Amino acid sequence: MESPEATFSLAYVLFSVCFVFTPNEFRLAGLTVQSLFSGWLGTEDAAFLQYHIRRSTATILTHSLLPLAPKLLHKSMPSRSSQEVQSSGYYFGMCFAAAEKQLYYIHKATEGWKIFFVLAVLLPTVTSLLAYYWSWNGWANHPLVRILSHHALPQSSWRAVASSINTEFRRIDKFATGAPGARVIVTDTWVMKVSTYSVYIAQQQDIHLTVTDSRQHELSPDSNTPVQFITIRVASINPHVKSFDIRLNSTEYGELREKLRAPVRNAANVVIHQTLSDIFLETFRSLVEGNLRYSLPSGQDLEPCIGCMQTSASIKLVKMCQEPNEGECQQCYCRPMWCLTCMGKWFASRQDQQHPETWLPSHVPCPTCRAQFCILDVCIVQ
Repeated sequence: MESPEATFSLAYVLFSVCFVFTPNEFRLAGLTVQSLFSGWLGTEDAAFLQYHIRRSTATILTHSLLPLAPKLLHKSMPSRSSQEVQSSGYYFGMCFAAAEKQLYYIHKATEGWKIFFVLAVLLPTVTSLLAYYWSWNGWANHPLVRILSHHALPQSSWRAVASSINTEFRRIDKFATGAPGARVIVTDTWVMKVSTYSVYIAQQQDIHLTVTDSRQHELSPDSNTPVQFITIRVASINPHVKSFDIRLNSTEYGELREKLRAPVRNAANVVIHQTLSDIFLETFRSLVEGNLRYSLPSGQDLEPCIGCMQTSASIKLVKMCQEPNEGECQQCYCRPMWCLTCMGKWFASRQDQQHPETWLPSHVPCPTCRAQFCILDVCIVQ
Protein backbone atom coordinates (compact mmCIF):
# COMPACT_ATOMS: atom_id res chain seq x y z
CA MET A 1 0.00 0.00 0.00
CA GLU A 2 1.36 3.40 -0.92
CA SER A 3 2.25 5.79 1.89
CA PRO A 4 0.23 9.00 2.44
CA GLU A 5 3.37 10.92 1.51
CA ALA A 6 3.63 9.29 -1.94
CA THR A 7 -0.12 9.61 -2.55
CA PHE A 8 -0.13 13.29 -1.67
CA SER A 9 2.98 13.95 -3.78
CA LEU A 10 1.42 12.32 -6.84
CA ALA A 11 -1.90 14.12 -6.36
CA TYR A 12 -0.22 17.49 -5.87
CA VAL A 13 2.01 17.11 -8.91
CA LEU A 14 -1.05 16.22 -10.99
CA PHE A 15 -2.96 19.22 -9.62
CA SER A 16 -0.03 21.57 -10.27
CA VAL A 17 0.41 20.38 -13.87
CA CYS A 18 -3.32 20.81 -14.53
CA PHE A 19 -3.35 24.23 -12.86
CA VAL A 20 -0.41 25.45 -14.95
CA PHE A 21 -1.50 23.96 -18.29
CA THR A 22 -5.23 24.22 -17.53
CA PRO A 23 -7.35 21.53 -19.21
CA ASN A 24 -10.99 22.29 -20.06
CA GLU A 25 -12.21 20.67 -16.83
CA PHE A 26 -10.21 23.15 -14.73
CA ARG A 27 -11.49 26.08 -16.80
CA LEU A 28 -15.08 24.97 -16.33
CA ALA A 29 -14.49 24.63 -12.58
CA GLY A 30 -12.98 28.14 -12.42
CA LEU A 31 -9.54 26.88 -11.37
CA THR A 32 -7.61 29.35 -13.47
CA VAL A 33 -5.67 32.50 -12.71
CA GLN A 34 -8.16 34.46 -14.80
CA SER A 35 -11.07 33.24 -12.67
CA LEU A 36 -9.33 33.48 -9.31
CA PHE A 37 -8.29 37.11 -9.88
CA SER A 38 -11.12 38.23 -12.15
CA GLY A 39 -12.02 41.14 -9.88
CA TRP A 40 -8.53 42.64 -10.19
CA LEU A 41 -7.85 41.70 -13.81
CA GLY A 42 -11.00 43.14 -15.30
CA THR A 43 -11.94 42.06 -18.84
CA GLU A 44 -10.09 41.82 -22.14
CA ASP A 45 -12.69 43.86 -24.00
CA ALA A 46 -12.33 46.83 -21.69
CA ALA A 47 -8.53 47.07 -21.97
CA PHE A 48 -6.86 44.14 -23.71
CA LEU A 49 -3.22 44.99 -23.03
CA GLN A 50 -3.70 46.28 -19.49
CA TYR A 51 -5.60 43.06 -18.76
CA HIS A 52 -2.72 40.90 -19.98
CA ILE A 53 -0.13 42.98 -18.15
CA ARG A 54 -1.95 42.19 -14.91
CA ARG A 55 -2.75 38.60 -15.95
CA SER A 56 0.85 37.69 -16.75
CA THR A 57 2.00 39.18 -13.45
CA ALA A 58 -0.68 37.33 -11.48
CA THR A 59 0.16 34.09 -13.30
CA ILE A 60 3.86 34.23 -12.45
CA LEU A 61 3.10 35.06 -8.82
CA THR A 62 0.50 32.30 -8.46
CA HIS A 63 2.63 29.63 -10.12
CA SER A 64 5.61 30.57 -7.92
CA LEU A 65 3.46 29.86 -4.86
CA LEU A 66 2.70 26.26 -5.82
CA PRO A 67 5.67 24.72 -3.92
CA LEU A 68 4.59 26.57 -0.75
CA ALA A 69 1.22 28.34 -1.19
CA PRO A 70 -0.57 28.27 2.17
CA LYS A 71 -3.70 29.76 0.62
CA LEU A 72 -5.07 31.97 -2.07
CA LEU A 73 -7.75 34.54 -1.39
CA HIS A 74 -9.88 36.05 -4.09
CA LYS A 75 -13.23 37.51 -4.90
CA SER A 76 -15.39 35.30 -7.05
CA MET A 77 -16.54 36.27 -10.50
CA PRO A 78 -19.39 38.85 -10.69
CA SER A 79 -21.31 37.83 -7.59
CA ARG A 80 -22.55 39.56 -4.47
CA SER A 81 -21.04 37.00 -2.15
CA SER A 82 -17.30 36.58 -1.65
CA GLN A 83 -15.60 33.21 -1.68
CA GLU A 84 -12.36 31.97 -0.21
CA VAL A 85 -10.39 29.30 -2.04
CA GLN A 86 -7.78 27.56 0.06
CA SER A 87 -5.08 25.60 -1.70
CA SER A 88 -2.52 23.86 0.45
CA GLY A 89 0.90 24.05 -1.12
CA TYR A 90 3.20 21.08 -1.35
CA TYR A 91 5.31 21.86 1.72
CA PHE A 92 2.35 22.73 3.94
CA GLY A 93 0.46 19.69 2.65
CA MET A 94 3.39 17.45 3.48
CA CYS A 95 3.26 18.72 7.07
CA PHE A 96 0.02 16.73 7.36
CA ALA A 97 0.74 13.90 4.90
CA ALA A 98 4.07 13.12 6.58
CA ALA A 99 3.46 14.29 10.14
CA GLU A 100 6.23 12.05 11.46
CA LYS A 101 8.80 14.22 9.66
CA GLN A 102 7.79 17.20 11.85
CA LEU A 103 8.12 19.60 8.93
CA TYR A 104 6.34 22.31 10.93
CA TYR A 105 9.62 22.69 12.81
CA ILE A 106 12.11 23.65 10.12
CA HIS A 107 15.11 23.12 12.39
CA LYS A 108 14.07 19.47 12.89
CA ALA A 109 13.59 18.73 9.17
CA THR A 110 16.17 16.87 7.12
CA GLU A 111 18.70 18.76 5.04
CA GLY A 112 16.78 18.08 1.84
CA TRP A 113 13.53 19.48 3.23
CA LYS A 114 15.32 22.54 4.58
CA ILE A 115 16.70 23.26 1.11
CA PHE A 116 13.26 22.74 -0.42
CA PHE A 117 11.66 25.10 2.10
CA VAL A 118 14.23 27.81 1.45
CA LEU A 119 13.72 27.51 -2.30
CA ALA A 120 9.93 27.42 -1.88
CA VAL A 121 10.08 30.67 0.11
CA LEU A 122 12.72 32.28 -2.11
CA LEU A 123 10.80 31.70 -5.36
CA PRO A 124 7.66 33.73 -4.49
CA THR A 125 9.83 36.32 -2.76
CA VAL A 126 11.82 36.92 -5.93
CA THR A 127 8.70 36.95 -8.14
CA SER A 128 6.98 39.36 -5.73
CA LEU A 129 9.92 41.76 -5.96
CA LEU A 130 9.89 41.34 -9.73
CA ALA A 131 6.15 42.07 -9.87
CA TYR A 132 6.66 45.16 -7.73
CA TYR A 133 9.41 46.33 -10.07
CA TRP A 134 7.16 45.77 -13.09
CA SER A 135 4.30 47.74 -11.54
CA TRP A 136 6.52 50.70 -10.64
CA ASN A 137 5.64 53.95 -12.44
CA GLY A 138 2.41 52.67 -13.96
CA TRP A 139 3.78 49.29 -15.16
CA ALA A 140 6.48 51.05 -17.17
CA ASN A 141 8.98 48.26 -16.45
CA HIS A 142 6.77 45.35 -17.47
CA PRO A 143 8.20 43.26 -20.38
CA LEU A 144 4.98 43.72 -22.38
CA VAL A 145 5.25 47.50 -22.00
CA ARG A 146 8.81 47.34 -23.32
CA ILE A 147 7.57 45.44 -26.35
CA LEU A 148 4.94 48.11 -26.95
CA SER A 149 7.58 50.81 -26.66
CA HIS A 150 9.45 49.28 -29.63
CA HIS A 151 6.33 49.81 -31.75
CA ALA A 152 5.74 53.41 -30.63
CA LEU A 153 6.55 56.36 -32.85
CA PRO A 154 9.34 58.70 -31.66
CA GLN A 155 6.88 61.35 -30.54
CA SER A 156 4.45 58.96 -28.82
CA SER A 157 4.50 56.45 -25.95
CA TRP A 158 3.57 52.82 -25.34
CA ARG A 159 0.15 53.94 -24.14
CA ALA A 160 -0.71 55.17 -27.63
CA VAL A 161 0.19 51.77 -29.05
CA ALA A 162 -1.83 50.06 -26.33
CA SER A 163 -4.82 52.26 -27.08
CA SER A 164 -4.62 51.36 -30.78
CA ILE A 165 -4.45 47.63 -30.03
CA ASN A 166 -7.27 47.85 -27.48
CA THR A 167 -9.50 49.59 -30.00
CA GLU A 168 -8.83 47.04 -32.75
CA PHE A 169 -9.33 44.13 -30.36
CA ARG A 170 -12.84 45.32 -29.57
CA ARG A 171 -13.83 45.09 -33.25
CA ILE A 172 -15.89 42.06 -34.19
CA ASP A 173 -14.03 41.45 -37.46
CA LYS A 174 -10.76 40.38 -35.79
CA PHE A 175 -9.41 36.85 -36.26
CA ALA A 176 -9.04 34.95 -33.00
CA THR A 177 -8.42 31.26 -32.37
CA GLY A 178 -6.70 28.86 -30.00
CA ALA A 179 -6.83 27.87 -26.35
CA PRO A 180 -6.51 30.59 -23.65
CA GLY A 181 -2.84 29.70 -23.09
CA ALA A 182 -1.93 29.88 -26.79
CA ARG A 183 -4.33 32.24 -28.51
CA VAL A 184 -3.70 33.82 -31.90
CA ILE A 185 -5.27 37.21 -32.57
CA VAL A 186 -4.99 39.14 -35.82
CA THR A 187 -6.46 42.62 -36.25
CA ASP A 188 -6.17 45.07 -39.11
CA THR A 189 -2.76 46.26 -37.93
CA TRP A 190 -1.41 43.70 -35.46
CA VAL A 191 -0.56 40.00 -35.17
CA MET A 192 -0.52 38.79 -31.56
CA LYS A 193 0.03 35.53 -29.71
CA VAL A 194 -1.13 35.25 -26.10
CA SER A 195 0.91 32.75 -24.07
CA THR A 196 0.77 31.79 -20.40
CA TYR A 197 3.31 34.37 -19.25
CA SER A 198 3.49 36.88 -22.07
CA VAL A 199 1.99 38.39 -25.22
CA TYR A 200 3.94 38.47 -28.50
CA ILE A 201 3.13 41.41 -30.75
CA ALA A 202 4.15 42.29 -34.31
CA GLN A 203 2.93 44.95 -36.71
CA GLN A 204 1.49 43.60 -39.94
CA GLN A 205 3.40 46.01 -42.17
CA ASP A 206 6.72 44.83 -40.68
CA ILE A 207 6.38 41.05 -40.77
CA HIS A 208 7.34 38.09 -42.93
CA LEU A 209 5.21 34.96 -42.56
CA THR A 210 6.47 31.45 -43.26
CA VAL A 211 4.79 28.06 -42.90
CA THR A 212 7.42 25.97 -41.11
CA ASP A 213 5.65 22.81 -40.02
CA SER A 214 2.51 20.71 -40.31
CA ARG A 215 1.18 18.01 -38.02
CA GLN A 216 -1.56 15.61 -39.03
CA HIS A 217 -3.57 13.93 -36.27
CA GLU A 218 -6.12 11.19 -36.88
CA LEU A 219 -8.15 12.40 -33.89
CA SER A 220 -8.31 15.97 -32.60
CA PRO A 221 -8.03 16.64 -28.84
CA ASP A 222 -11.62 17.88 -28.67
CA SER A 223 -13.48 15.54 -31.04
CA ASN A 224 -13.19 12.25 -32.88
CA THR A 225 -12.29 13.91 -36.17
CA PRO A 226 -9.00 14.17 -38.08
CA VAL A 227 -7.20 17.48 -37.80
CA GLN A 228 -4.16 19.20 -39.28
CA PHE A 229 -2.24 21.85 -37.35
CA ILE A 230 0.12 24.19 -39.16
CA THR A 231 2.87 26.33 -37.63
CA ILE A 232 3.60 29.77 -39.07
CA ARG A 233 6.72 31.74 -38.20
CA VAL A 234 6.12 35.48 -37.66
CA ALA A 235 9.35 37.41 -38.18
CA SER A 236 9.50 41.19 -37.92
CA ILE A 237 11.94 43.48 -39.70
CA ASN A 238 12.02 45.51 -36.49
CA PRO A 239 15.24 44.28 -34.79
CA HIS A 240 13.75 44.86 -31.34
CA VAL A 241 10.75 42.57 -31.95
CA LYS A 242 11.39 38.86 -31.40
CA SER A 243 10.11 36.32 -33.88
CA PHE A 244 7.43 33.92 -32.68
CA ASP A 245 5.39 30.97 -33.94
CA ILE A 246 1.63 30.75 -34.23
CA ARG A 247 -0.16 27.40 -34.47
CA LEU A 248 -3.66 26.89 -35.80
CA ASN A 249 -6.03 24.41 -37.37
CA SER A 250 -5.61 24.22 -41.14
CA THR A 251 -9.36 24.74 -41.63
CA GLU A 252 -8.87 28.26 -40.20
CA TYR A 253 -6.03 29.09 -42.58
CA GLY A 254 -8.29 30.68 -45.20
CA GLU A 255 -9.88 32.99 -42.64
CA LEU A 256 -6.43 33.94 -41.36
CA ARG A 257 -5.20 34.77 -44.87
CA GLU A 258 -8.13 37.12 -45.38
CA LYS A 259 -7.05 39.14 -42.36
CA LEU A 260 -3.33 39.23 -43.17
CA ARG A 261 -1.75 41.88 -45.36
CA ALA A 262 1.57 40.10 -45.87
CA PRO A 263 1.85 36.97 -48.04
CA VAL A 264 2.52 33.62 -46.37
CA ARG A 265 5.53 31.76 -47.74
CA ASN A 266 5.35 27.97 -47.63
CA ALA A 267 9.00 27.13 -47.01
CA ALA A 268 8.26 23.58 -45.86
CA ASN A 269 6.16 22.78 -48.97
CA VAL A 270 3.30 21.83 -46.68
CA VAL A 271 0.02 20.74 -48.25
CA ILE A 272 -2.54 22.70 -46.25
CA HIS A 273 -5.94 21.04 -46.02
CA GLN A 274 -8.44 23.85 -45.59
CA THR A 275 -11.60 21.71 -45.50
CA LEU A 276 -12.65 18.79 -43.35
CA SER A 277 -12.91 16.59 -46.45
CA ASP A 278 -9.28 17.31 -47.35
CA ILE A 279 -8.15 16.39 -43.83
CA PHE A 280 -10.27 13.24 -43.87
CA LEU A 281 -8.79 12.11 -47.19
CA GLU A 282 -5.28 12.40 -45.75
CA THR A 283 -6.31 10.41 -42.67
CA PHE A 284 -8.15 7.86 -44.83
CA ARG A 285 -5.02 7.37 -46.92
CA SER A 286 -2.75 6.89 -43.90
CA LEU A 287 -5.12 4.36 -42.31
CA VAL A 288 -5.55 2.35 -45.51
CA GLU A 289 -1.79 2.20 -46.02
CA GLY A 290 -1.58 0.41 -42.69
CA ASN A 291 -4.08 -2.30 -43.74
CA LEU A 292 -3.16 -5.67 -45.21
CA ARG A 293 -2.35 -5.64 -48.94
CA TYR A 294 -4.29 -7.48 -51.63
CA SER A 295 -2.31 -9.64 -54.03
CA LEU A 296 -3.63 -9.34 -57.56
CA PRO A 297 -4.24 -12.79 -59.17
CA SER A 298 -1.88 -13.67 -61.99
CA GLY A 299 -3.23 -12.83 -65.40
CA GLN A 300 -5.46 -9.99 -64.12
CA ASP A 301 -4.53 -6.47 -65.18
CA LEU A 302 -5.44 -3.21 -63.48
CA GLU A 303 -7.68 -0.89 -65.46
CA PRO A 304 -7.92 2.89 -65.13
CA CYS A 305 -9.88 4.12 -62.09
CA ILE A 306 -13.52 4.58 -63.15
CA GLY A 307 -13.80 7.57 -60.83
CA CYS A 308 -11.10 9.84 -62.23
CA MET A 309 -9.76 7.93 -65.27
CA GLN A 310 -6.38 9.49 -64.47
CA THR A 311 -4.60 6.70 -62.58
CA SER A 312 -4.80 2.93 -62.42
CA ALA A 313 -7.23 1.28 -60.03
CA SER A 314 -5.43 0.36 -56.83
CA ILE A 315 -8.10 -0.62 -54.28
CA LYS A 316 -9.81 -3.95 -53.55
CA LEU A 317 -12.50 -4.28 -50.87
CA VAL A 318 -11.85 -7.38 -48.76
CA LYS A 319 -13.68 -8.03 -45.50
CA MET A 320 -10.86 -7.94 -42.94
CA CYS A 321 -12.50 -6.28 -39.92
CA GLN A 322 -14.35 -9.37 -38.62
CA GLU A 323 -15.14 -12.99 -39.46
CA PRO A 324 -17.06 -13.52 -42.74
CA ASN A 325 -20.49 -13.87 -41.09
CA GLU A 326 -20.06 -11.28 -38.35
CA GLY A 327 -20.81 -7.56 -38.20
CA GLU A 328 -22.32 -5.15 -40.72
CA CYS A 329 -19.56 -5.43 -43.33
CA GLN A 330 -20.02 -7.76 -46.29
CA GLN A 331 -17.65 -9.39 -48.73
CA CYS A 332 -17.28 -7.43 -51.98
CA TYR A 333 -16.62 -9.48 -55.14
CA CYS A 334 -15.92 -6.55 -57.46
CA ARG A 335 -12.56 -6.42 -59.19
CA PRO A 336 -10.28 -3.45 -58.40
CA MET A 337 -11.88 -0.47 -60.14
CA TRP A 338 -11.08 2.54 -57.93
CA CYS A 339 -7.95 4.41 -56.90
CA LEU A 340 -7.28 5.28 -53.27
CA THR A 341 -8.19 8.96 -53.64
CA CYS A 342 -11.51 8.31 -55.36
CA MET A 343 -12.44 5.62 -52.83
CA GLY A 344 -11.67 8.08 -50.03
CA LYS A 345 -13.85 10.74 -51.67
CA TRP A 346 -16.67 8.20 -52.05
CA PHE A 347 -16.33 7.21 -48.38
CA ALA A 348 -16.48 10.88 -47.29
CA SER A 349 -19.44 11.69 -49.55
CA ARG A 350 -21.58 9.04 -47.83
CA GLN A 351 -21.09 10.54 -44.35
CA ASP A 352 -23.29 12.76 -42.24
CA GLN A 353 -21.71 16.16 -42.80
CA GLN A 354 -23.12 17.47 -39.52
CA HIS A 355 -21.41 14.78 -37.45
CA PRO A 356 -17.80 14.36 -38.63
CA GLU A 357 -16.92 12.50 -35.44
CA THR A 358 -18.78 9.46 -36.87
CA TRP A 359 -16.85 9.30 -40.14
CA LEU A 360 -13.92 7.07 -39.26
CA PRO A 361 -15.85 4.17 -37.63
CA SER A 362 -18.75 4.26 -40.09
CA HIS A 363 -19.79 1.78 -42.81
CA VAL A 364 -20.61 2.67 -46.42
CA PRO A 365 -21.75 0.67 -49.46
CA CYS A 366 -19.39 -0.31 -52.25
CA PRO A 367 -19.87 2.22 -55.08
CA THR A 368 -20.60 -0.57 -57.56
CA CYS A 369 -22.14 -3.61 -55.80
CA ARG A 370 -23.39 -1.85 -52.61
CA ALA A 371 -21.75 -4.32 -50.22
CA GLN A 372 -21.15 -2.63 -46.86
CA PHE A 373 -17.52 -2.01 -45.88
CA CYS A 374 -15.44 0.00 -43.38
CA ILE A 375 -11.95 1.51 -43.55
CA LEU A 376 -10.38 -1.75 -42.32
CA ASP A 377 -11.70 -3.51 -45.42
CA VAL A 378 -9.98 -1.19 -47.90
CA CYS A 379 -6.87 -2.93 -49.22
CA ILE A 380 -4.21 -1.56 -51.56
CA VAL A 381 -3.43 -3.81 -54.50
CA GLN A 382 0.15 -4.98 -54.71
